[in-house]
Amino acid sequence: MATADGDGTRTTFTEELKDAVSARAALLIVGVLALTAAFIASYAGAFHSPKPRDVAFAVVAPPQARGQLVAKLDRLRGSPLDARPAGSRAEAVRQLKDREIDGALVADPRGKQDELLVAGGSGSALSDALQKVLTKAEQAEGRTVRTTDVAPTDPQDARGLSSFYLVVGWCVGGYLCAAILAISYGARPTNGRRAVIRLGTLLVYSVLAGLAGALVIGPALGALPGSVVALWGLGALIVFAVGATTFAFQGIAGILGIGLTILVVVIGGNPSAGGAYPYPLLPPFWHAIGPALPPGAGTWAARSIAYFDGRAMAGPLLVLAAWAVLAAVLTLLFAALSVGRGAIDRSEPRQ
Repeated sequence: MATADGDGTRTTFTEELKDAVSARAALLIVGVLALTAAFIASYAGAFHSPKPRDVAFAVVAPPQARGQLVAKLDRLRGSPLDARPAGSRAEAVRQLKDREIDGALVADPRGKQDELLVAGGSGSALSDALQKVLTKAEQAEGRTVRTTDVAPTDPQDARGLSSFYLVVGWCVGGYLCAAILAISYGARPTNGRRAVIRLGTLLVYSVLAGLAGALVIGPALGALPGSVVALWGLGALIVFAVGATTFAFQGIAGILGIGLTILVVVIGGNPSAGGAYPYPLLPPFWHAIGPALPPGAGTWAARSIAYFDGRAMAGPLLVLAAWAVLAAVLTLLFAALSVGRGAIDRSEPRQ
């Protein structure tokens, strides 16, 4: 069937379709379809069946019974616990607050009720899972267990999720800032000076976004305790790391680099961040990648600031710094390689 254009020229539906949906647009739609499927697969895969697996767990008991109790807990069906001995209750509490373990059992040799130590600040879902595992194990031995939370979450921090939502917000701000610069001035900077300007703009934005997030989550909402200054610094690092990573991906793939950032940060990083379900409750793949990605490193660090006096943060901060530095270097490198390039992708406006 043919239709007449305004100038009287007749075109077929196929010709109209080809003109309305270019080959490049079709490829982008296919890419979005793939991202959609990956999003569903990643979130459903990580969250559909959370189970404790090899949770770092200390056992405090008299020397004559300690080894047997450790072995028994270590052999529970499904391997929910990775049990190891601890010399005393005080030692177990220290390890919990240093985030070396996720729970501990203090056996009472004189009675039939033992004590389960947890750290709610690491995530309420993990504390709940440990209570279920230990309650069942103790009942099988004709014993009961009472729970003590040595690092409880703030009453305004429901389920200990505020740190995760804070970090997700910072990550979204980072790649949106980079995406806006790409849409406005072209995905690939045409020279080194442009790349430096972009990174400088991102740095200023990161400082402001980090401060905004820290003020909103703390003084404004009271949703997360801890040092506002420490959260501010963490937020600035997260925003810059994610934004610079988006720049680097844009240097590799042009405007499609935004999609690569979504793949890494949103599809891979958010469900593996240990937010809704801490690492020991995630399937092996997500458990493995989470600590190496910005959302996971950021969530761990935010919880450390809020509930653990800043302990156990060196590793996550190094991860975030590595993303930030490597991405900035790659951004400058790709900008240098683009100098003298004969043409820029026609889909990208010149700067």
